[in-house]
Amino acid sequence: MSRLARPTNGRMIGGVCAALARRFGTSATTMRVIFVVSCLLPGPQFLLYIALWILFPSEGKVASTAW
Repeated sequence: MSRLARPTNGRMIGGVCAALARRFGTSATTMRVIFVVSCLLPGPQFLLYIALWILFPSEGKVASTAW
């Protein structure tokens, strides 16, 4: 498993689905479909996406952080 970081290439909006797909070894398209289907269910999916967008560092900034 790789580190959670939003990639600079291959992102659609924020790169959250691409980062999760890379982490869990699936394709980004599969992760995006799972997210869209989950939006049909009640819950805070959009808020979670925005929170992960803020929390996941961009791939270029990962090397400069100490943790």
